[in-house]
Amino acid sequence: MKTVKIGSGSASWGDMMEPGIDLIEQGDIQYLGLDHLAELTLSILQRWKAKDPKKGYIPDVIPFMKGLLPPARKHGTKILCNSGGANPEAAGEVVAQIAKEFGMEGLKIGIVLGDDLLPRLKEFKDQGVKFENMETGEEDIDRVADRIVAANAYIGAESIIEALEAGADVVITGRASDNALYVGPLMHEFGWKFEEPYWDKIGAAVTIGHIIECGACSSGSMSSQWRKVDDPGNVRNPMAEVDENAAAIISKIDGPGGLVNSGTVKEHLVYEVHDPYNYLMPDGIADFASAKLEDIAPNKVRVTEIKGKPRPEKLKVCMGYREGFIGEGQVWFPGPDAFEKAQWAEKWARRRLEIMNAQYDELRIDYMGVNILHGNTVPFPPPYAKDMYECGLRFVVRTKTYEEADRLKRIPTWLWTHGPVGSACGQPLPVRPVIGLWPTLIPRELVPTRMVIKEVK
Repeated sequence: MKTVKIGSGSASWGDMMEPGIDLIEQGDIQYLGLDHLAELTLSILQRWKAKDPKKGYIPDVIPFMKGLLPPARKHGTKILCNSGGANPEAAGEVVAQIAKEFGMEGLKIGIVLGDDLLPRLKEFKDQGVKFENMETGEEDIDRVADRIVAANAYIGAESIIEALEAGADVVITGRASDNALYVGPLMHEFGWKFEEPYWDKIGAAVTIGHIIECGACSSGSMSSQWRKVDDPGNVRNPMAEVDENAAAIISKIDGPGGLVNSGTVKEHLVYEVHDPYNYLMPDGIADFASAKLEDIAPNKVRVTEIKGKPRPEKLKVCMGYREGFIGEGQVWFPGPDAFEKAQWAEKWARRRLEIMNAQYDELRIDYMGVNILHGNTVPFPPPYAKDMYECGLRFVVRTKTYEEADRLKRIPTWLWTHGPVGSACGQPLPVRPVIGLWPTLIPRELVPTRMVIKEVK
């Protein structure tokens, strides 16, 4: 029975590259997927592209391709990534130049386009298309229309498949869904179509892609089983061997580092999932609850019996819009009485805000080591607070203007000389813009994608 072996080389922008190299060199994989995008990454990248038309892609694509292309070329591994971000064509140019420097003439790069809807918003408005906010229920984008900096649809695997059928060795997309990077190769290899009787198999491909898309998160990292991982710094990313019936074996390369069992797979199966019976993706709807998981050997889990449904009629669109600026600073207090000093400093900071007639939309003052992660979900102050021998205060404001954020972020620095004895703090962080998220849906027929091939000469 035919099988396809595919590995995960990255969970996010900033992830490490070496586990992907290890998979190519030791995992005998045919495909490697690289996920480099998050919900609001495109807003950052669109700002870069606006400043320089040659930018707007994930800069990690440069070191990643320099590290991955040579072993991938040697072992015949194809690489798929959404590192194109807001500018897949520019990313394709960069990858082609890297390949040329390595002497890889004939390498084919498939560039997938069509997810960027920002230039088309006026066209949609003229057609009467409305973008209801999925979280607030607002009917359309009128409130934020003049502040939108990015609008990208989560596209599926159609043009990825087209690129692979055209012989692409590398496929670069913009805002493709994370698991489309894995659905595409499986549909290409097995000839599955977006129609009956393939929806269960596409649902399985979506599920398998979801299991491995976040790198080592299903192979021992970010796990409740962290104590069981031997040689934890030796990170091992997961891979899936999938057969034509859409059954998969999830594993890692042999040797120390990482951990794969039904528990680690289940942990990631429910990660970022609202309804496990209906996991909606552009390529299909997966029923995670139908999956049967079986530990068949150390670090090997068989996943079978996954059900799927036809793909949704609409695609998710994430719009990013300007929502002011953040000013932030910190101050630390030593013991004795560290927590009491921090409480005194909070009162002092709030009084300064009054005296300065501060104009802000949101204020957060967190106690580091106390409630910065748990917020108001735990009793405050906790019983141990009085015994803390050091405690930090994090001061954050969101303002409408850069100037006000820059003015207010200085408040914690004044506690160097105006706070309780021993007060110490670092430099305040640079003021940074805030991007709000407008999640919405759009009929998929309004988002056609296309693919171009660039061959290295």
